[in-house]
Amino acid sequence: MTTEDVVRRHSHVPPIDRHQPLTSYRIQVSPAFDFAAVEQIVPYLASLGITDVFFSPILQAAPGSMHGYDVVDHERISADLGGIEGFRRVSRAIHDAGMHLIVDVVPNHMAVPTPLFHNRALWSVLRDGADSPYDGWFDIELSDAGDGLLMPVLGNRIGQVLAAGEISIEDMVVPGFESEGETKVVRYYDHVFPVRRGTEALPLAELLDAQYYRLAHWRVANEELNYRRFFDVDTLAAIRVEDPRVFTASHALLLQLQGEGLIDSFRIDHPDGLADPRGYFRNLHEATGGAWSVAEKILEGDEALPTDWPCVGTTGYDTLQRLQGLFTDPAGLPELTQLYGELSDSADSLASVETAAKRQIIATSLFAEVDRLANILADICHSDVRLRDHTFRSLRDVVVELVVHMDRYRAYVVPGERPSAEDERVLRQAAEKAGRVLDEDRQDSLSVVVDILLGNEIGSAGRTHEARRNEVIVRFQQVCGAVMAKGVEDTTFYRYTVLASANEVGGGPRHFTTTPDQFHDFQARTHLTWPVTMSTLSTHDTKRCEDVRARIAPISQYADEWIALLAQARELVSQARPAALDGQAENLLWQTLIGTWSEAGPIDMDRLGAYLLKAAREQKSWTTWTEQNVAAEEALVSYAQAILADEAVSELLSAFHERIKPAIRTMILGQKAIQMTAVGVPDTYNGEEITQTSLVDPDNRRPVDFTALVEMLSKLDRDGLPAVPSLDQEKLWITSRLARMRKAHPELATAECGYQALPVSTGYALAFARTIGDEPVLVTASLRHLPDTFGDYTIVLPEGRWRNVLTDDLTDGGTQNLEAVLGRFPAAVLERVHG
Repeated sequence: MTTEDVVRRHSHVPPIDRHQPLTSYRIQVSPAFDFAAVEQIVPYLASLGITDVFFSPILQAAPGSMHGYDVVDHERISADLGGIEGFRRVSRAIHDAGMHLIVDVVPNHMAVPTPLFHNRALWSVLRDGADSPYDGWFDIELSDAGDGLLMPVLGNRIGQVLAAGEISIEDMVVPGFESEGETKVVRYYDHVFPVRRGTEALPLAELLDAQYYRLAHWRVANEELNYRRFFDVDTLAAIRVEDPRVFTASHALLLQLQGEGLIDSFRIDHPDGLADPRGYFRNLHEATGGAWSVAEKILEGDEALPTDWPCVGTTGYDTLQRLQGLFTDPAGLPELTQLYGELSDSADSLASVETAAKRQIIATSLFAEVDRLANILADICHSDVRLRDHTFRSLRDVVVELVVHMDRYRAYVVPGERPSAEDERVLRQAAEKAGRVLDEDRQDSLSVVVDILLGNEIGSAGRTHEARRNEVIVRFQQVCGAVMAKGVEDTTFYRYTVLASANEVGGGPRHFTTTPDQFHDFQARTHLTWPVTMSTLSTHDTKRCEDVRARIAPISQYADEWIALLAQARELVSQARPAALDGQAENLLWQTLIGTWSEAGPIDMDRLGAYLLKAAREQKSWTTWTEQNVAAEEALVSYAQAILADEAVSELLSAFHERIKPAIRTMILGQKAIQMTAVGVPDTYNGEEITQTSLVDPDNRRPVDFTALVEMLSKLDRDGLPAVPSLDQEKLWITSRLARMRKAHPELATAECGYQALPVSTGYALAFARTIGDEPVLVTASLRHLPDTFGDYTIVLPEGRWRNVLTDDLTDGGTQNLEAVLGRFPAAVLERVHG
């Protein structure tokens, strides 16, 4: 079969004239590490073997942004990063070095910055309403009759703020609107807002009441916010990229740069927030000529990416979940679950913890979104005489239960189309669970709501495709994703802390382990449907980096020893333990300590303390971001300080780290070898070619010492691995050798390259071959867990002669001793020797 045949057969592979990445390296560009800084490391990335440099968002972001996801201007490359000329220089340098460029795109939202004029589009809309050229850009409704767009920025209620004289009207030349000269603006400290034309002469209170926005106390947001956000972040307002005008304008510069050959591929941020993800990818596919593009889509369990999305796959959380599970030992989970129950003083199941967390999110930070959804349904029912007796309260109860019982981010029902069998199953399954907790009077309302959400005929004839019904179909799916993200990832994962390594984006404690057969099945399915998807082990969004997870996961193999250690260590610091210390947080603290323990000992207390505060507030049990229990937070951090200050406890943790170090090494190197050779395009995150101790953002955006990495790689290339290498050296060795191997064998990142499980005589290991046609061309074998004694385990290699890419050792096909095949590493990658 020719490459052209494969492309024609495969809708999820770029066409022949579009670039296909082989490996990628994620760079967190920021004002502290801008385009000029990236230019300096281009030779290093090329030497590493990387084929594609992967940039975080590059468009102009809000003042002080360190990540770029808060875009304020789609027409400019970030001046903080070096502007358009800086970007052209770094892109040319990357391409001149034989590499290509992937860029992160943020289609779902824009920033609501301080001051507001940094977002020219939003400023224009809030000043001119329907007369603005940006009218329709934002997911808002502005009218003379309404209160206006809620701006919850005030420190007190509006009456108190006005009485205190804290709001003023000033004349200023607004940046971005200099040609208009001085204009009237509303100022509240650092916040600056436009004045609607024709209202300038009104008294202050009347003037504020006449605007297209409503200034309000920040606490009003949860209950009355009237614009769609990125989850529950008030400073990120959604845009209507489903509107062709908005799509064209918000993507014009990036598409222009792609047309110039300066951008090759795209990563699409949070498509689940969009009104029509499939439509978006169709537009992008057409606009880019089918460029390699991946969706940051979080798949729950065995959920599959919709096959009608014209992209190449996901950003790799689905692969991360399976790899994480491969190296987690199921034998220790019962003991760790019991320990968690004792520390947390809770017998609540994961399902009950998750349900309670979702309910809390709906009752607090996403109250306004759910309320808005219920109001639309109430309007639909009230306007139809056949549905009029379904009350707002009844409909709201139904919506809450449906959202709570969705088992994934969303379904993909498109208004006007018959839902797929899978989307209908997902919604009806949620309805079945919701029905178990709704009283009899709500059951009829539940049936009505489900039919509306599926686009079925319900109520009076001929009303199925009315605009409000279409709107509620879309908004329900968007709300489901927000509640899932905030209730599960950002709450449950900080509460149900049985084994924190499993609490990862795209995974979670429902998916502690993966068997070899499950991994092989997943890889076979991926090859058939998404052969050039991305795979990852760490991203800017992971709750902890791959190496921290690799230090926590072995607890499952040494559960009894870990439990004994905790009993002893907790006794040693019992006097320092706060009386009201939350057990879920304490369990997470101890696991975080061992997860960040390295040869140098524990991480810096400042980093640990900052992480613990974020984790506790995300947990939302005894402190939150908006209602901080300062005394309890300080007590938690003080307890952590006492632990690190106690020499006996430090010795215990250091000894346990030494005890599990072989298992840590096995996971760090094994999962990297598998990721680099399995189906898809492996991404390496910002410095993860050596071991790290990074926790959740912003900790994982700390500067990377590229000078040290350049020196280490150069020394390895010159002298080879030392007799007793460090784990950093070994990880860099494996990453670089396998990246270079992939570059030499581009066929590995094509639909033609198949996947075949290979037999091993022990569950402690896993092996597979990559094939071209029916011929194996590459073999990967890796330990999953370290046996007490290695034993006479075997692997059956395909016939022929094989060279270990990592050691240059040669071996024959057929049944071979596994330990001999692996050699000095816990993983081996073998390429066929021809002739």
